[in-house]
Amino acid sequence: MTTAVTTPHLPDATGVDLEDWGALEEATGPAMQTRGRTLWEDGDASTGVWECTPGPSRWLLETHEVIHLVAGRMTVTPDGGEPTEMSAGDVAVFPKGWAGTWDIHETLRKVYAIF
Repeated sequence: MTTAVTTPHLPDATGVDLEDWGALEEATGPAMQTRGRTLWEDGDASTGVWECTPGPSRWLLETHEVIHLVAGRMTVTPDGGEPTEMSAGDVAVFPKGWAGTWDIHETLRKVYAIF
């Protein structure tokens, strides 16, 4: 007999209630607040919804991450690269080892997958 594997599901990532995840450690200016909800996790892999208030931040990714912005706007600039403007509806891939800055212009909400 085969055991059913559940399918984690959010009917609307823009309206789901989020938990307070505290201040963003990567912030490089004034404090930025984060909220989120983990939908699924297995070891180092996870997916969910993340929200962050505006401000600049610096990132060095130790995993791969795929994001789909569902609200907000930001400028992403890889070290040594050109800035990219992103807004709701955009999808991006940040490979393991990606380093650079995110400048969030208005509160950002994303669906993410980390692996």
